[in-house]
Amino acid sequence: MRFEPFLLDQWIERKFSPEWKIEHDFSASSGPSWTLGELLALGGEESIEQLLRTPIVYPSAAGCAELRSAVAELEGASPDDVQIVTGAQEGLLAIFFAAAEPGANVVLPHPGFAPFTAVPRSFGLEVRQYHLRPENQFAVDVEEVMKLADARTALVLVNSPHNPSGAVLAETDRRALHDFCAGRRIQFVCDQVFHPIFHGPGTSTAATLPNATIVGDFSKALCLTGLRVGWIIDRDHDRLETYRDARTYFTVSNSPITEWLAVLAVRHRDEVYARARDFSAANLQRIESSWSSTSEIAWVKPQGGFTVFPWLRGERDTRPLCERLGARGILAVPGDCFDMPSHMRIGFGTEPQRFGMGFDRLCEELEAYFAERHRQSHHLNQLEPIASDAERAIHVR
Repeated sequence: MRFEPFLLDQWIERKFSPEWKIEHDFSASSGPSWTLGELLALGGEESIEQLLRTPIVYPSAAGCAELRSAVAELEGASPDDVQIVTGAQEGLLAIFFAAAEPGANVVLPHPGFAPFTAVPRSFGLEVRQYHLRPENQFAVDVEEVMKLADARTALVLVNSPHNPSGAVLAETDRRALHDFCAGRRIQFVCDQVFHPIFHGPGTSTAATLPNATIVGDFSKALCLTGLRVGWIIDRDHDRLETYRDARTYFTVSNSPITEWLAVLAVRHRDEVYARARDFSAANLQRIESSWSSTSEIAWVKPQGGFTVFPWLRGERDTRPLCERLGARGILAVPGDCFDMPSHMRIGFGTEPQRFGMGFDRLCEELEAYFAERHRQSHHLNQLEPIASDAERAIHVR
């Protein structure tokens, strides 16, 4: 068993390489980061004393009771329905592991987060993909999803807000897919790590759906990537027990320190969400004001999350461009990391002043690239008639 190359993480890892000196990083899909001091300040002086008294021991494989209760309150579920994991990535790993039966298939979005496809394939599951198309605002075609499912379908997965496009699945469509799956005993999985960061009308948590399996974490909407804490919510306790058993083999548990910090973050989620919304809204407005008049760049305004997924008109593969940007200190993600090479992913969840400086540089580099491309095209157009005359002369001889 081998995993496919994780192109996205391989690309992001290059910012640590000495070959590039990255000044402006647009590769992240998370919101504005927090320091330990900033996070502890939310809880006041007593929080430091509480943290210092935290025993450094194994917590429960299910997650400590305080964290499961905090997540349950956040999602409107019962603590008994919550399984804590090491980031959403381990949650997906456990869910696909539990679904891996001989001959089974899974229905997944394209484009999407690479582990959506790499992990189930590594477990021998057949992967079927429904397409989120830019000409349709990256909306989910519910009928397409339903047509892909059959008697061997183990699960259908939706991701909303979506990575990388920022599209949001309408509640009516989400309910329709949930009911379709429930009626056929297909597991309905909702990856909502960017919930509730919306740039327009939002949706309720999918945990309100009785038969949905929810994947969430502290890395995206809660902006604490370094905690490596996530959760699964599932009212099917047999499945939940399977995830827990799998976790005891995968990672055993989280650190009690990171779980304690996660509880603190949930208790002060309003402040965390507010900063994420304010920063991303300001940055998205800057993108909109700049790209609305640019004919070379096509894009769909994201409805949620912290990423935008533009494509360049006439460009089939943005990796050479992203290589060029990287050499100039700008890190953007080429679209082939999502199997859509004409696109690129730009993260916009950082502090607005820093984002603005970097975005201006990015736009300058793109303008220079487009100008060079036009000059090359013009030069080739001028040579073409000459080449045609030469060909005719040879033909006459």
